[in-house]
Amino acid sequence: MSDVFILGVDMIKFGRFPDTPVPKIGAQAALMALEDAGLGIGDMEALYCGNLGQAGAMVGQRVLAEIGQTGIPVVNCANACATGATAFREGWMAIKAGIYDVVLAVGVEQMGKGLLGGGGGRKGIPTEGLLGSGTMPTVFAEAGMEHTRNYGTTFEQFAKVSVKNHHHSTMNPKAMYQIETPLETVMNAEMISYPNTKLMCSVNVDGSAAAVLVSERKLKEIGSNRAVKVRASVMTSDPYQERNLTMPDVNTCTQRAAAKAYEMAGVGPEDIDLVELHDCFATAEILHYGNLGLGKPEDAGRMIDEGETALGGRIPVNVSGGLLSKGHPLGATGIANIYEVSTHLRGEAGQRQVEGAKLGLTHVIGLGSACGIHILEKA
Repeated sequence: MSDVFILGVDMIKFGRFPDTPVPKIGAQAALMALEDAGLGIGDMEALYCGNLGQAGAMVGQRVLAEIGQTGIPVVNCANACATGATAFREGWMAIKAGIYDVVLAVGVEQMGKGLLGGGGGRKGIPTEGLLGSGTMPTVFAEAGMEHTRNYGTTFEQFAKVSVKNHHHSTMNPKAMYQIETPLETVMNAEMISYPNTKLMCSVNVDGSAAAVLVSERKLKEIGSNRAVKVRASVMTSDPYQERNLTMPDVNTCTQRAAAKAYEMAGVGPEDIDLVELHDCFATAEILHYGNLGLGKPEDAGRMIDEGETALGGRIPVNVSGGLLSKGHPLGATGIANIYEVSTHLRGEAGQRQVEGAKLGLTHVIGLGSACGIHILEKA
């Protein structure tokens, strides 16, 4: 089976584009990734497109209509917050299996403002009231308070995640928000669901990201010293458990995916130089330090206190600004994370560059559940 490489990858600056059709938003990133790879749409053998909000609308084909309808096969993916990572992985598997030598993966989303995950379609009153734990702020508030109960994590430590990620965003020109948020500002912001204030919740934005994947044979034929090797690509869902699902399990899916990814890549968490993880809420980032093996669960609060996960620390996390400030367009996030890590492995991240980065990990999780993890290597 062929090794798979990222030859080209890019993303648009995340923002809000209510007057731009979804296919046009996706086409922008697709063209940017093709240009980065030095190839055209006529060189692509297949397209894998991730989009959640317009699932069933054949967004991939509509993206092709914007950049060139070459008749190639198109696969459309919808997999909650792991949608973009799923599209990327489908392309990776096709090359790994020897079906294609070069494919394009695109993730795109156009999102409204407001609350996600209100549990629409359920009959009757949810277990915990009209909002209940079907809303994402409540799910991750509960998970954060469980971490507090088990390990003593404090409100201030959760808030420091937001301070860190917003600081990182000031060095990322493609982030939606590029502003400092001092600790007092974060803690005194509007409370959404304790312990997450408004500044500890991810940003609903529009955006797209894309990647050109090639086989080792194709890479040798083209020649490039900027290609990034995909050492591992893993997707998991939750196993059955006898438990009270009033409070969703936000940990097991990631723990299983991380274990499989490290095994596939032949590395351990201690070998990883930077991580882009799914900080949909500040509490989530703290949880995933332990879930990804970046430290013991009980050490997560200390890690944020001591700057271990900040730029310049032992294991920088979400140097892009993360979902908290870069933004979270559901279908694009997985590939946007891959863009960020690839940029560091190429040594092209500018002011926010993680020096000497050779291995990076990306992580997304959509409750429902789907977790995608990729380990990337400087080629």
